[in-house]
Amino acid sequence: MINRIKSLAKDVTELYVRPLRHQLHRNPELSFVEYETSQLIHDVLDSWGIENVSMNVTGVVATIKGRNPEKRTIALRADIDALPIQETNDCDYKSLRQNVMHACGHDMHTAMLLGAAKLLQQNKDQIKGTVKLVFQPNEEGFKGAKNMLKAGVLKNPDVDAAMALHVHSGTPSNIVLCGLGTSIAGCNRFRIVVKGTGAHGAMPELGVDPINIAAHIYLSIQAITSREITATKPAVVTNGKFSGETAANIIPDEVIMEGTIRSLDKENGEFIFNRMKDIIESTAKMFRGEAELIELSSVPPLANDDDLVKDVTSYLKDLLGEQSVVVFNQGGMGSEDFASYSYEVPSIYLMLGAGTKQENPQYGEAMHNPKVVFNEDILVTGTAMHTYSAIMWLKNH
Repeated sequence: MINRIKSLAKDVTELYVRPLRHQLHRNPELSFVEYETSQLIHDVLDSWGIENVSMNVTGVVATIKGRNPEKRTIALRADIDALPIQETNDCDYKSLRQNVMHACGHDMHTAMLLGAAKLLQQNKDQIKGTVKLVFQPNEEGFKGAKNMLKAGVLKNPDVDAAMALHVHSGTPSNIVLCGLGTSIAGCNRFRIVVKGTGAHGAMPELGVDPINIAAHIYLSIQAITSREITATKPAVVTNGKFSGETAANIIPDEVIMEGTIRSLDKENGEFIFNRMKDIIESTAKMFRGEAELIELSSVPPLANDDDLVKDVTSYLKDLLGEQSVVVFNQGGMGSEDFASYSYEVPSIYLMLGAGTKQENPQYGEAMHNPKVVFNEDILVTGTAMHTYSAIMWLKNH
């Protein structure tokens, strides 16, 4: 069956997956406004006779039932949203949208899962159970997974295991990476609103300077990770936005700061957030101002199920070769809202190498970079990975 899946994956990629990826890349849409994207997914699935429904407006869920569909169900998930980035590449499928780009490979994920849908539909006789295909909005905002779960994406039929894959720029093409246990950090996105009293720059004593307050807050919260968290439990606090939005000779009324807390330990992340709240409020009070910490969104650390990792990576070693699959223990500090699925059902999150600069000078840029380019040859691999893993897991369970 492996040779059949590989051969069909090549055919499906050239006929459907690559053209669909180009169409998606030209027409990216931001989180929760993926209307054209979800419509395209609907149209493609409908044309192939695959049952699908809308969920949370821009989410799409499809179901492919094989033999004994009531026995087991595995979910395969792809994210569909893009980023507010202006693409600077010059390819023939460059983004046509101003300041919107698929700079994280979600167009690749969507196209590969659509390719897997086609292959699974063609091989329904090999499916011993049910495959649920989840095309999820708003991964980048960390709200899509939670909303889909709340809407019942793991119900009707009940899902027994879930799998997702993500392209990984900078890793050699077609190398699969998979972490054991907690392998991806949780993340809290936050906003700090610092309020003072505006004044002329020549007479600061007549106002309350929120920039001064914000600067002390910025420095103080960095001490949480360096002095209050054990070095054996990685955590990082980053402030990426610091804005007063006024003239150079005016003390503003307000400063806005935004950033993220990342941690591989859920309790550590909560501790940092609570300590930040204490520091922010007391620092503002000390300098005669006010400040508020607001959580914008959050995602827990991602926990791969070790038994599922053992099963799926064994299938992938058969499919791709022993040397093509790397299982690791340590975790990284990136975040992914597929983590929310991992607290509901046994889950596995895989990373698929999308090319290095040694392979091609265009490859290997960081994710979320306006010049990032992914090796499209991996589309075949991702399509085959979804298909073969689903068939084999259902067969063996």
